[in-house]
Amino acid sequence: MPRNPERRTQLADAGLAVLAEAGARGLTHRAVDAAAGLPAGTASNYFKTRDALLGALGERIFERLAPDEAVIEPLTKRAPGIDLMIDYVRYIVERLLGRPELSLALLELRLEAVRRPGLHEILSRTLRQGFDLDVAYNANAGLPGGAEEIRLLHFAIDGLVLDQLTPGTGRPYDIDAITARLVRRLVRED
Repeated sequence: MPRNPERRTQLADAGLAVLAEAGARGLTHRAVDAAAGLPAGTASNYFKTRDALLGALGERIFERLAPDEAVIEPLTKRAPGIDLMIDYVRYIVERLLGRPELSLALLELRLEAVRRPGLHEILSRTLRQGFDLDVAYNANAGLPGGAEEIRLLHFAIDGLVLDQLTPGTGRPYDIDAITARLVRRLVRED
C-alpha cells in the first residue's frame, strides 16, 4: 500500500482535472499519470482498479469543497433562524459554482456509478456520509428543519447547480435570490 498521502492527493487532483475536462470515458490511469506529470504506472500503484480511482476522486471532491473556517466562523456566532440557514446554503451554492470543475466531475461520477456497481457502492457511501454530516451540522447549529428538509435542499441545490453548469432553463437569474426562495419554501421556521 502506498505511503505517500501527498502523491495520492496529487493523483486525485489530476484525475479530477481529467474527469472534468474529458469525462469518464477519458479518465484512465495513464491519463491521470500524464496530467499529474508522473511516470506511467504511478496511478495504478495507488488505485488498483478503476472503481478505486473513481471512488477516490469522489472523496477528493468533498475534501476540496469543504467550507473555509474563516467564512463559517462568523456565521456560527449568529442567532439560529431561517436567515442564517439561507446564508449557509448560499455559501454551499457559492462553493459548488465557484469550483465548476469539481461539480462537473461529481456529475460525471454520479452518472458513471449508474453503470458501475463498485463505484455505486463507494460513491453512495461518500454521499450518505456527506448528507449525514449536513443533517448533524444543521441540528447542532440549531437551524430550522431536519433530515427531510436537508434532503429536499440537496435535491434543489443539485438542480440549481446542474442548470448553471449545463444547458438549462435560461439565464440570467439571481442565484442568491433563488437560493433564498428555495430555503424559505422548503424549510419552515418553527
